[in-house]
Amino acid sequence: MTKRKSSKYKLDRRMGENIWGRPKSPVNKREYGPGQHGQRRKSKATDYGIQLRAKQKLKGYYGDVTEKQFKKNYFEASRMKGDTGQNLIGLLERRLDAVVYRAKFTPTIFSARQLVSHGHVYVNGVKCNIASRLVKAGDVVTLGKKAQEMALVLEAQSLPERDIPDYIAPDGTAKITYTRVPTLDEVPYPVKMEPNLVVEFYSR
Repeated sequence: MTKRKSSKYKLDRRMGENIWGRPKSPVNKREYGPGQHGQRRKSKATDYGIQLRAKQKLKGYYGDVTEKQFKKNYFEASRMKGDTGQNLIGLLERRLDAVVYRAKFTPTIFSARQLVSHGHVYVNGVKCNIASRLVKAGDVVTLGKKAQEMALVLEAQSLPERDIPDYIAPDGTAKITYTRVPTLDEVPYPVKMEPNLVVEFYSR
């Protein structure tokens, strides 16, 4: 499991966007970048810079997965039939921590990864502590009894800031079925994601 050592909201400041759509984001008050030079006028970005930014934003959104893991997902997506960008989004949305987050079992993708790594999540009745595990259509994901009473789980379920998407079918508050792999348009990103630029970045 990877651990983000710096404040996760620094990513919001760096991107100038509230990428998780959270009310706590500092971008809601300060749209300029971090640091003493954050308010300076930004220079025009190069094509490489635009592609790198798109990659960092998408990678950061899923809990700042490691570059090695993210690149592995890209190469796997490129070997699949169809559009590589759509395939990449599909693989990222199949990650167990992403599914737990989409099911509103936790308030953030970071807490979703922690919940999985601590053994509180079951896939088809079997405990799984691997956050990067890919869930398949028809898989049933449930929370352990101990997790159902956790404050962060109860908090997440009452959050008004996001809804459970159509490709996640809830059965009560502690059980969901992953019905299908979504397309880019179906994923409820709070900001615009551009996987086509990520594909351009890696195919240079």
